[in-house]
Amino acid sequence: MTEFKIIDAPLARDTIASISPYVPGRSKGEGQARLHKLSSNETPLGASPVAIEAFRDSGETLERYPDGSAADLREAIGAAHGLDPERIICGAGSDELLSLLAYTYLNPGDEGIYCQHGFLVYRIAILAAGGVPVIAPETDETADVDAILAAVTERTKIVFLANPNNPTGTYLPASEVKRLHEGLPKHVVLVLDAAYAEYVEKDDYEAGIELVRSAGNVVMTRTFSKIYGLASLRLGWIYGPEAVIDALNRIRGPFNVTGPAIAAGVAAMGDQTHIAKAVAHNTEWLKKVTEGLEALGLRVTPSVGNFVLIHFPEGDETKSASEADTFLSERGFILRQVGGYGFPNALRMTIGAAEANEGVLAALAEFLDRA
Repeated sequence: MTEFKIIDAPLARDTIASISPYVPGRSKGEGQARLHKLSSNETPLGASPVAIEAFRDSGETLERYPDGSAADLREAIGAAHGLDPERIICGAGSDELLSLLAYTYLNPGDEGIYCQHGFLVYRIAILAAGGVPVIAPETDETADVDAILAAVTERTKIVFLANPNNPTGTYLPASEVKRLHEGLPKHVVLVLDAAYAEYVEKDDYEAGIELVRSAGNVVMTRTFSKIYGLASLRLGWIYGPEAVIDALNRIRGPFNVTGPAIAAGVAAMGDQTHIAKAVAHNTEWLKKVTEGLEALGLRVTPSVGNFVLIHFPEGDETKSASEADTFLSERGFILRQVGGYGFPNALRMTIGAAEANEGVLAALAEFLDRA
């Protein structure tokens, strides 16, 4: 007689137990009437007024399902960037789209590559799809094309590259991204996560549009959560080859983007004046904050995004990132600890409003001057 092992509860796929849940930046401090949240790379300018108005107007039709294809939003994105809307998919933040890519292209046991200090969602998406995460070492806190290519095996099916990267703020020039693509087998999908592309003002940088246009195995993801100020609505998009878009649409939820998000996204995409103001603010304060931190004797990873990675002195527990985080939180400044990214003695700081930026610099000066 066959004996069956009795199991008391459903068992998740084996790789699920290997996932450490994503921990977002803190939103709250203790006992402070005025808080400056600088932990999630949100824009200090907020959303465009026309996007806010469109969001409010959408409240008149909340009983209706949204357009399942988000056609208006895809048209707006296409018009703004000169893209074919049929090669665009919108999603509940770029996070959803990154996961859809993993589910689509990873069979159990297949490998997905991401960089040493890359976005933690890549590892989660790979494991959730039953894949095997492979970490490529970085050089000077920057993605290393040779290291990524050296990590490729016959099991590799997808490579995730955040460009610029979070939490370091470093980037690869277009020539290096092209070299990476040329070195990958044609069946490997190269995912260019360009969440912070709008902030970059380097002549040798490209978000990935031109490469996607000409290649059959490259996709680019973008978000409305950062410079567009629509993080609360969870809205992102992907541009890719027709075959990839077709495959993703087969498993995408039929109403994965809400009506209010679509309306706000269309309006936000049309207000490029607001975006220009956000870029100008970031350009001014990224330089000021970086120089201010370095004047205090702190090392800052060179950043092209809307945040900086601040490294604290080694060997002095009283001046550690953890102690600094506590000190800043008590004064109403909420930064992001990044131990999970391999930086146990660093904090990531979003470029905020002038008051917040100046406040952090003053507080850190006081912190470092303590006996």
